[in-house]
Amino acid sequence: MPTKNIELLAAYWTLAGDTYPGAPSEISPFSLQDRAQAASKAGWRGMGFVHADLLHNVDKLGISTVRNILQDNGIKHVEVEFLTDWHLDGERRAASDKMRDELLEIAGELGARSLKVAGGLFEDGPPDVPRMRETFALLCDRAQPFGVNVVIEFLPFSSVCTIDRAIAVTENVRPNGGLLVDTWHVARGGMSFDEIAKIPLELIKSIELDDANHAIVETLFNDSTHHRKLCGEGALDVPAFIQQVVNVGYRGPWGVELISAELRKLPLEVVAKRAFDTTLAQFEGIQFPN
Repeated sequence: MPTKNIELLAAYWTLAGDTYPGAPSEISPFSLQDRAQAASKAGWRGMGFVHADLLHNVDKLGISTVRNILQDNGIKHVEVEFLTDWHLDGERRAASDKMRDELLEIAGELGARSLKVAGGLFEDGPPDVPRMRETFALLCDRAQPFGVNVVIEFLPFSSVCTIDRAIAVTENVRPNGGLLVDTWHVARGGMSFDEIAKIPLELIKSIELDDANHAIVETLFNDSTHHRKLCGEGALDVPAFIQQVVNVGYRGPWGVELISAELRKLPLEVVAKRAFDTTLAQFEGIQFPN
C-alpha cells in the first residue's frame, strides 16, 4: 500500500501547543481554525480533542461552526477523550458520567469515530475484570446511538496496563467496544510488539504512533506527558510496531500522539509538518498483504 493511501490522525496533544495532560488548562492556546488549517496543510486527515478544549470551542463557536471548520479542512476522522472513573461508584462515577454524556453528544454531532477511555487510572493491582466488563458494556451501550466506538487505552500507570488485561476486559463485550493500541504504552508497559498478534482484529479500534527515549525520564507519567519523541527519532522500532498491527489486519487511520515539552514550544505549522512527515516515513518499508 503506497504511503499516499495512509491517513494520519493528529491526536489532541500533538497539535495542542503549550499545554499537557493535567495542566492548569488543557485548552489549546491555538484556535481551532489555526489547528485545522495547519493540520490540513501538512496532510493530516484526522484530529483528536480533549473534553476541556471541545467544550471551550463549542461554547465559543457553536457546534455547527466547529463541524464546518473540520469539514472545510478535510478532517474526516475525529476522536474525543479522555474518560476515567467510568467503572467506579459514587461522586467520581457521577462526574465521569457527566463528562461521558458531554463528550458523546459532541462526538455524535461531529461524527467522531472513538471515545478514548482509561481503565483504572493510577489504580494499583489488577482490575476487577467482571465488574469492569459490566460497566464497559454500559459505556458502550451509551455510545452506540451516537455511532461512537469506546476504546480503552491500556496504560502502564493504570490497572488495565497490559494487552492481556485489556483483552480480558473488552473481548466479546460489545461490537463498538475495543482497544486503542499505542506504541509508547506497549513498550513502556514492558511488552514486546510481537504481543500485538494476540489481539483479535475486531478489538483494534484505534492506533497511536509515537517514539520514546531509551530510558524512562523520572516517572512513567512524567515520561509520557513531557518526553515522547517524533517517530523515528527515539529508541523504539516504530516500523516493527506498524507491521505487527498491519499483520493483524488493521486498515483504519493511524493516530499520532506526541506529548513533548520540546515539541509543544514549536510553531504550530512546524510541528504539524514535522510530526506528519516523520510518521509517514515509518510506513515506507511496511508490507501490506495483497
